[in-house]
Amino acid sequence: MKKLGCLIAVILLAGAALFAGSHMGSATIEEDTPFIIPAGSSLTSVAQKLEDEGLITSSDGFLLRSKIFGGSDPIQAGEFMLSAGMSQSEILDAFQNGDVIRRFVTIPEGLPSILVYERLMAEDLLTGEIEVPEEGSILPDTYDFERGESRASVIARMQKAMDDYLAEAWEKRTDKAVVKSPEEALILASIVEKETAQADERPMVAGALSNRVRIGMMLGADATTIYPITKGKPLGRRIRVSELKSTNPYNTRAVAGLPPGPITNPGRESIAAVLDPAETKALYYVADGTGGHVFSETLEEHNRNAAKWRALRRERGEM
Repeated sequence: MKKLGCLIAVILLAGAALFAGSHMGSATIEEDTPFIIPAGSSLTSVAQKLEDEGLITSSDGFLLRSKIFGGSDPIQAGEFMLSAGMSQSEILDAFQNGDVIRRFVTIPEGLPSILVYERLMAEDLLTGEIEVPEEGSILPDTYDFERGESRASVIARMQKAMDDYLAEAWEKRTDKAVVKSPEEALILASIVEKETAQADERPMVAGALSNRVRIGMMLGADATTIYPITKGKPLGRRIRVSELKSTNPYNTRAVAGLPPGPITNPGRESIAAVLDPAETKALYYVADGTGGHVFSETLEEHNRNAAKWRALRRERGEM
């Protein structure tokens, strides 16, 4: 009886295979083709989509084969690349176990939110409208996304990344930090980000700016004065004397203390620098002509350094 039962099972299985083969149609992928499975799709809707796009000849046949041979793994949402000549079983396996195609968008350190907005709006594979995100709320990094994903969901991941990193970094702050809150840390870090492009210089710039905050001295950062004019975009001209004399709260040449908000999206290194600034007595710094800065403790020394920088610029024809 046992042997008879096994024989019947084999016969039934063979019959099912013959039945499936005669009723399910075939795959008709002639060239590599991207295929998107929207979130929440059922196998039935995916089968119909495959038929509608001409990638299989029968959605009913695909479903029948899936039930008989497909296993219990769920299908994944996302974009898949279906290769030319794939069989229907290979298509199903790709949906169940294959790699979803990921794409990437990079937010460089110091990219202001208006340019983050423009970068995401220019990405044709994303969907939906967004507002310009709050300045300083985006953590610069490379983020992956799927074709058809909403821009709002990408922004949300970027902002969560900043929240998570800032919380982690805040817990590691040293007693050299002058900022009183994570929000102040973001503001000062955004100024450090704009003041130097050299990563190894950030702790020193943070140290000099922290010293100024500590004694109530004006920060004197042109980037803060420019921010309300351009919202972080390049000014495209020299800053005007009238703008330097303006008493708006972002003008750190006219108003002491931190500005009311960040002026860009600072990276991890700038945030870490303001939470553990270099131990220095420097209050001043000026460009040295090599991309970095020379630091000084006194105004007299700073004036001499500034004169050298102006002379170098004249030699270069920049003034």
